[in-house]
Amino acid sequence: MNNLIVDTARSVAFLSRIPVADRYFAGDKNRPMAHCVRAYGFAGATIALPSALLLLCLLILGLDALLAATLAVVLQLLVTGALHEDGLADCADGFGGGRDRQRVLHIMKDSTIGAYGGIALIMALLLRVLALGTIAGSTHALVAALALLSVAILSRGLMVWHWTSLPAAKSDGVAATAGQPEREAMVFAVASSLVLAIVLALPVAGWAGIASMLVLPAGAGILWTRRCRARIEGHTGDTIGACQQVCEIASLLGLAVWC
Repeated sequence: MNNLIVDTARSVAFLSRIPVADRYFAGDKNRPMAHCVRAYGFAGATIALPSALLLLCLLILGLDALLAATLAVVLQLLVTGALHEDGLADCADGFGGGRDRQRVLHIMKDSTIGAYGGIALIMALLLRVLALGTIAGSTHALVAALALLSVAILSRGLMVWHWTSLPAAKSDGVAATAGQPEREAMVFAVASSLVLAIVLALPVAGWAGIASMLVLPAGAGILWTRRCRARIEGHTGDTIGACQQVCEIASLLGLAVWC
């Protein structure tokens, strides 16, 4: 249990801007992030908790559901430093503008956001806000907050699956430096994320909503992984972040349909 707490703390530090005490990095300082990914589901819950609490408070105070959802998503961006959104934008620019593997990777490495990346960010934020707003406007405040937590957990578990399913597309990227997760860590990450997400989302839309919440991101994650294999023959830190975004949006849409 103690090791799981340490892995969760390190994962939170890696995936967000939440301050983490130095004691969690004491000893085994060279331990790669790939060994901590089993805790990504728990890290997702920790990272999304501030946004879920904000959403809960705003809805209880009677704020419009769409505005409350918007502010909750904005807080998520601040907590994560838009880490995953940056990956989505880079992938959209690279995959949209690159004709071959090397060109795609070159564009993805460029920090400048192009038209494809800008459109992807706008659409991603709109879908997240509208889907969460639909859920918040159709359910109890606490249920909406639980929905936000559930999709954050599930999407980060699926990040690990994407990471494990592909080799590193380049040898000098963040993902390559972190290492390749072991299969046991991936299985634990996905299984724990599924269990936590189902428990939290069940009050939102029942078993039909749960099925939709699971099937849509699973399909989206598979399609995204196949696309990455076809275009760049592997994963990068950007594709992993983009996978989280794609799966979170799909999960929210899956829940919103049944609310």
